Amino acid sequence: MSNYRRHYVPGGTWFFTVNLQNRRSDLLTRHIDTLRTATQCVKRVKLFLINAWVILPEHMHCIWTLPEDDTDYSGRWRDIKKTFTRALGMSGIWQPRFWEHTIRDENDLRRHTDYIYINPLKHGYVRRVKDWPYSTFHRDVREGRYPEDWAGEIEVFDAGERR
Repeated sequence: MSNYRRHYVPGGTWFFTVNLQNRRSDLLTRHIDTLRTATQCVKRVKLFLINAWVILPEHMHCIWTLPEDDTDYSGRWRDIKKTFTRALGMSGIWQPRFWEHTIRDENDLRRHTDYIYINPLKHGYVRRVKDWPYSTFHRDVREGRYPEDWAGEIEVFDAGERR
């Protein structure tokens, strides 16, 4: 058993990676509306700001900021996972834990947001960030935080490599 300790900061901002148990599944994008509903249900009861989020078929990355007197991101993840799982009538969907990183400053926030938005390209799902539908990138474009053509286009070679 590991001695892992989470870093809790009242009102903090965190980057998260959350994975399905089956890393070859497409459950998250196939049931995107169920995931959105589960998140909204939890968010209504336990407030948090979604700074950025991308949902891929079998994992997701996001950045949240909690209210200034709150540190319970673990409870929120537990509730989102539980609500999604129950709505699908399944079990054993999720890896038991998640990975978190405390955002230190504006530069760290921007680097992690960029990582979130580039992730569908990194995994070869799209050639342009704007082509991935399951991302808050589109919100950030509407709000003027990112240009629509951010990160350009990835050229795919025959061997499957990118440049």
